[in-house]
Amino acid sequence: MPVHDWTRVDAGTFHAFHGAWITHLMGRLNSGVLPAGYYALSEQHASGLIPDVLALTHPDPHSGPSAPSGGLALADAPPVVGRRLVADSKVVYRTRRRTLAIRHVSGDRIVAIVEIASPDNKDRASSVRELVDQIDDALKLGIHAMLIDLFPPGRFDPEGLHGAIWERYGESPEAVDEGRPLSACSYRAVAPAEAYLVRLAVGEALPEMPLFLDAETYVNAPLEPTYRAAFEDLPSFVRDRLSADRP
Repeated sequence: MPVHDWTRVDAGTFHAFHGAWITHLMGRLNSGVLPAGYYALSEQHASGLIPDVLALTHPDPHSGPSAPSGGLALADAPPVVGRRLVADSKVVYRTRRRTLAIRHVSGDRIVAIVEIASPDNKDRASSVRELVDQIDDALKLGIHAMLIDLFPPGRFDPEGLHGAIWERYGESPEAVDEGRPLSACSYRAVAPAEAYLVRLAVGEALPEMPLFLDAETYVNAPLEPTYRAAFEDLPSFVRDRLSADRP
């Protein structure tokens, strides 16, 4: 299913879709995508990182659970993405955000987070900064991250949310391709940080993206089938509005 133009609907409609997509993605990951010992849970939080993440000491990203059995080894199967980047060394929905956390059963330790950007992540400078801080804090704690941004750059993220994140690592963000202004990016929590980036346009299908479980192992997140399932949960008039050809 092609990515839709979500600027055609209000933030509340996308918020409902966002919740459904997280739920379907959680279910698919827990139904055989994640190796034994790992599980995904949708978790609500007010802002920043999920509270129990803040209580963690800074782990060695190469330590923790033993290597997953069933994931893909980075060395043997590099992710198929657009590019790999390496770094140098107002609305009510804002109050409760939903993040997908990937945990390991040993101590229920969070190993990765998945963020799907919403309009309220872009509506002011402080909103962009908050999301950038969340991804940055996760990577510093050795927690891998994925960010799906299906909204074009705006006043407060002129190079997109990935560009705002990448600036934090001393890298000048590349100009956004006007024909492909959306993005999906997986961040590998190593030093220096790595980003696996795919640029997208409305009308293109979502790719499989690497969801890292440790520094050397990942699974492919099933973004497209879970997006499709969430879209089918929407009322028919919303689906029609999003699917209609522009005049």
